[in-house]
Amino acid sequence: MKNDDDIPFSYAVKVGRISANPVEVTISADAEERAGLAKLWSVLEVKALSATFTLQRWKRDGVRLKGQVTADVVQACVVTLDPVPAHIDEAVEIVFVPEGSKLARPAISTESGEMLLDPEGPDAPEIFTGDTIDAGVVAAEHVALALDPYPRRADVAFSGHIESTDEDDKKPSPFAVLKDWKKD
Repeated sequence: MKNDDDIPFSYAVKVGRISANPVEVTISADAEERAGLAKLWSVLEVKALSATFTLQRWKRDGVRLKGQVTADVVQACVVTLDPVPAHIDEAVEIVFVPEGSKLARPAISTESGEMLLDPEGPDAPEIFTGDTIDAGVVAAEHVALALDPYPRRADVAFSGHIESTDEDDKKPSPFAVLKDWKKD
């Protein structure tokens, strides 16, 4: 997991302080962080962003982060550019393992070296470097993924757009020129 200086919302959690007992972390973005996230996501405004996570040890050297992320975001309507408010409430569950961990390597399932992945199965563990996990970045990533890519007000429709009919879409066959050709 990266920890860059240009990340607008960051909350580092020291992995060494997480014992067998779960640790609860509650974070929320201040006005400056919300403005940075709005710029990063190209939205009009991020009104609120908060997360509550429980962190606990996973297997020998991993950490499981589980919790809830909520946000109130205002996006621009793709038709009218009017503000469209959205409420995001996402469940989060991620397993982190250190960089050199054997648990970070994908299991090879066949003799040919092919990996078989279950799309409905659990996600592969995330890898962290150093001794911290950035809970703020996790929260921001989950909100960003939950944003509507084409926000639209409920009462707006594309009035100037006319769908083409099937007759308009038909292209002439490349063999149409051969229909009048006769064999001697």
